[in-house]
Amino acid sequence: MNNLTKQRSMLTGSIIRKGLAYIFSGKMRVNQAHLPPAQHQVPNDFIGVCVASATDPAMDDYVVTELLTLGIKQVRLDFTYGDLESFNARFLQRLINDGFSVTLHLIQPFQHAKNMESKAEQATWQTFVNNVISRFGGQIPRIEIGNTINRKRWAGYTPNGFIAAWNIAYTSIKQQQIELAGPNVTDFEPIYNIGILSQLKARQQLPDVHSNNLFSERVSEPERFDHRILKYRWATIFKYNLVKKARLLRKIGTDFGIKRFISPVAFWAIYRIQRLLPDGEQKQADYAARYMILNAASDALDQAFWGSFICHREGLIDDGLLDAEYPALERVTHYASVDGKLENFWRHASFHAIKTVAAMVQGADYIQAISSANGLEIHHFQTKEHNIHALWTINGKVALLQDIYDSADLDTAEIIHRDGQPLAAPAHLVNESPIYIRWPKNHVVNIKPSYGLAQDLAIHAHITGLQYYPFRQNNWFGMILARSAEEAVLIGEQLHPNKLVSPQKSGALRHARNAIWALPDPRNPDAQVTVKQPVKMYPHKAFLDRFKPSKAKRSWNGAVELLRRGISTAHPVAFFEQTGDKTLKQNFYICDYVKADCSVGEMFVHFAKGNKEFPFAGKDYAIRAEDAYTQLAQYLHRMHQTGTFFRDLSGGNVLVQLQSNRQLSFSLIDTARAHFYTHPTAMKYRISDLARVCNKLHWAGRERFMSLYLANIGRKLTLQIKLSLYLYDFKVAFKRKFGRKGIKKLKQKFRK
Repeated sequence: MNNLTKQRSMLTGSIIRKGLAYIFSGKMRVNQAHLPPAQHQVPNDFIGVCVASATDPAMDDYVVTELLTLGIKQVRLDFTYGDLESFNARFLQRLINDGFSVTLHLIQPFQHAKNMESKAEQATWQTFVNNVISRFGGQIPRIEIGNTINRKRWAGYTPNGFIAAWNIAYTSIKQQQIELAGPNVTDFEPIYNIGILSQLKARQQLPDVHSNNLFSERVSEPERFDHRILKYRWATIFKYNLVKKARLLRKIGTDFGIKRFISPVAFWAIYRIQRLLPDGEQKQADYAARYMILNAASDALDQAFWGSFICHREGLIDDGLLDAEYPALERVTHYASVDGKLENFWRHASFHAIKTVAAMVQGADYIQAISSANGLEIHHFQTKEHNIHALWTINGKVALLQDIYDSADLDTAEIIHRDGQPLAAPAHLVNESPIYIRWPKNHVVNIKPSYGLAQDLAIHAHITGLQYYPFRQNNWFGMILARSAEEAVLIGEQLHPNKLVSPQKSGALRHARNAIWALPDPRNPDAQVTVKQPVKMYPHKAFLDRFKPSKAKRSWNGAVELLRRGISTAHPVAFFEQTGDKTLKQNFYICDYVKADCSVGEMFVHFAKGNKEFPFAGKDYAIRAEDAYTQLAQYLHRMHQTGTFFRDLSGGNVLVQLQSNRQLSFSLIDTARAHFYTHPTAMKYRISDLARVCNKLHWAGRERFMSLYLANIGRKLTLQIKLSLYLYDFKVAFKRKFGRKGIKKLKQKFRK
């Protein structure tokens, strides 16, 4: 076969027809498929990991020791041409000798797979399969054939080439009574599963185990409905979440007479997580635990493997390497070896998360989903000794344990962190990082009927060194962010909402619709905090705001969401709101007092006057306009990439501080109006933000700033974008002349 010939797609007309016929016949319909079914057992060997080793035999020792520490005995090993003579054969024998259950994944190198329609290549494959079986066949329980076959740029197969490879492997493997798994489709693309299994059924060569790499990485978190199947507007209608995908893929296999279904590899790569969220390692651990719990709850999978075991991107253990040192071929297709030096290895948080979930759910009975697919996940497992509830929320949300359980049940419970350690301090919250609550098996747990997410409340679960403490006193509700329970009590006493009285205009930092003033920081006598309270409500705002959270809560939510996305803002301390307040004014937001050298608005006004540099008072430095534009454009691009639409991005709301390295540090204030998404911000919202921030800038400066920003996303400053800026200019001018301030000025003029 000529290597210059364009490779044929695996998605042939036959596969498409068979897949669509199955779908349109209604066989993909399962009632409430997005919810886990009740009353089933999780297999004892449910969780596995994909492993590899290296030339040095010491790597074998390290991997085996770490697997034993992890408490997992199910492994998957990739094996390809030349491995019978390499360290991989030595490592495979070590795994077998040490009692691990090995799924041996036989792989052809890309060019060999691409040429599998040739007789010579088929003979090479036949020899390899026979030699592997001859040496290891009696010692391994399962062989898997196929490697991400719906990704031709990774696997290399043509449709006929894969069938030829399968035919050879099937014949040899079944003669030895070894369990055969395949065809290893990756992601949720069921047309491939249906079409390929149809072809294998026609040849009477179906696998014993249906394998599909059940990734959820393309959605932001495991529980989310997949927007990529039918776009965002349809996601909540069709409800294709992880559980539904697993159950449908299981059904496809069952409909073809295949009794077992596994996911041979899945992971969240840290670098992908960090495109939206800065806490990549912690989020990977959250996702790993949530992913495995949901798979166990689904009753669809017999096994789910995490891979790769050791890798800085997706591993449970970091190999100490950089992204530039990652192999050219994705490890989901071929995890060939462990790279890096042993002395640089360290365990990711996900190592402990997987260890804990394996200990909690493997072999347990799954009783029911108390809450699922609604933002709050509560899953009830039962072992011989314990009732176990696994709880978490979707990212950024929170639930209060006292809203879910009776205090008597919480007093008798053992509450365990995602990573396995008991929570020493009283646990008040459920957040995106799973916890396990454990009671003796005979203990009957009562769930309050009003359980659910805390209404319209956000938190950043991974703020280092700080904890959240709910505040409930008399008719006040709020949240305090503190280093300890003692510090939370101090803040609650010194900044109690009953003590917060807005000053007169002369004593405030700002006094218009909101009063903003500074107070001594109870935590540090040399510092201050800023307090914000709404004090003036126009009639239309008073009506509309009745349907929104309090302004204090909105300010809190905006701040913690920005921090959750790695965007600097004044650090929140607390918020308080009066329950049942009809004035909408009895609420307070408290944050750290932010010291700044200037605002972006001040810089832009200075540049608009024709100045080429902006001097920083007392710092003997002036920044060029070009440098200021470049750094601000990069900052706002990063903000938008994290899914932030600030909505109130005036120059005065972007504070600037000159760092010692003469780089600018930006911080956002007035966060109440911000909106947040689980994907990068849409272009129209980006332009809306940018039109606000550069409103006071002269047109030459605007064009340069906008061009620098748009270059980050491969766009140019078009006439349509310029029209958006002109339109915002018109709106501002109109409001100044005919809005509230304009009318007020007009009245003052007539009075004179």
